Amino acid sequence: MKVIATEIEGVVIIEPTVFGDGRGYFFESYSQREFDAKVRPVRFVQDNESESRYGVLRGLHFQKGANAQSKLVRVVKGRVLDVAADIRKGSPTFGKYISVELSAENKRQLFVPRGFAHGFAVLSEEAVFQYKCDNPYAPETEGAIIWNDPTVAVDWHLPETDIILSEKDKHHPTLEQAEELFDYHTDYYA
Repeated sequence: MKVIATEIEGVVIIEPTVFGDGRGYFFESYSQREFDAKVRPVRFVQDNESESRYGVLRGLHFQKGANAQSKLVRVVKGRVLDVAADIRKGSPTFGKYISVELSAENKRQLFVPRGFAHGFAVLSEEAVFQYKCDNPYAPETEGAIIWNDPTVAVDWHLPETDIILSEKDKHHPTLEQAEELFDYHTDYYA
């Protein structure tokens, strides 16, 4: 696997080595040994999958404190714009984001470390999105930033009129209003 650094330290794009022939293709979508050596030691404990139609935007979500999550995300059908926003107060990249198109065709993955809000928008007619988490879902510690936060200012690559949100995702605070964000100087993996 090839690991591509982004402008925000810790957020990386992973490109697998794909072997293809007349029968189809094969690739190793995850190797604990290789991930630990090339990205960081993380023990994933939960796999999730969602199916969404064009225009669905999910995010920008995170879990707080001891329940903070790293995520390794990929698309197995369709394509999405995936976003990781730095919400670590004191970070030199606080309020900045990384976006990458993930698709069934490019087979890329994005690693989102603890301390980041995560979201994605579906760019194809339909998308099946899979992600690994290193902490189980804990609804009592979930947090979020509104999808159109003016500080983060994500370009979702969709007309605003096409964006479909859950009721919950319509009412999150802005980055400025959000409580219990992360501290850049705290090691959330300790």
